[in-house]
Amino acid sequence: MQRNLIAEFLGTFWLVFGGCGSAVLAAAFPALGIGFAGVALAFGLTVLTMAYAVGGISGGHFNPAVSVGLAVAGRFPVGRVIPYIIVQVIGAVAAAALLYLVASGKAGFELGGFASNGYGEHSPGGYSLTSALIIEVLLTMFFLIVILGSTHGRVPAGFAPLAIGLALTLIHLISIPVTNTSVNPARSTGQALFAGGWALQQLWLFWLAPIVGGALGGTVWKLLEKDD
Repeated sequence: MQRNLIAEFLGTFWLVFGGCGSAVLAAAFPALGIGFAGVALAFGLTVLTMAYAVGGISGGHFNPAVSVGLAVAGRFPVGRVIPYIIVQVIGAVAAAALLYLVASGKAGFELGGFASNGYGEHSPGGYSLTSALIIEVLLTMFFLIVILGSTHGRVPAGFAPLAIGLALTLIHLISIPVTNTSVNPARSTGQALFAGGWALQQLWLFWLAPIVGGALGGTVWKLLEKDD
């Protein structure tokens, strides 16, 4: 179990440092052209690389919503959900802390939103709470369906990280304008703790919606594979 938790810590750390780091550091140079597409790809690459690196140890969740969804689908022991969530959040906070130290080393540093998730006036595109709720639930649900489907025994072994990483890239391409993309409560928590203020006030949504979406994804998959 200890190896599993270390793997989850490392995977979640890499996801937050790589994904949010691309938004905080690289996207600050618009002339280089990273933009939304680059940030979306960075998040996808973090999951893809760590799924190959440590997925064989822990299952490669790196996300409380994924742990919940897999448990609902019967693919993960319920008793391990809370320990996984705890280390995922710790990994995300550690990554946000180191990202803050790096970013604050720039002359004239201003924290800003620090890649936090938000709705209303704090949505990149000004989208409402309702829009944010719908997009986060829906995309997390489909993320779980992709994870469960690509790791099923019917699918050739070894390709699941590619499907999962590309799915997360697509999810970011769709939802960065709406919420700055969460689908991961740990990722949202790490950034919100440093941004403070409005980010902490709105954090509840980025726990509720992904967890609901993950549970729905697990439920839908159970229905799909019922006759297997």
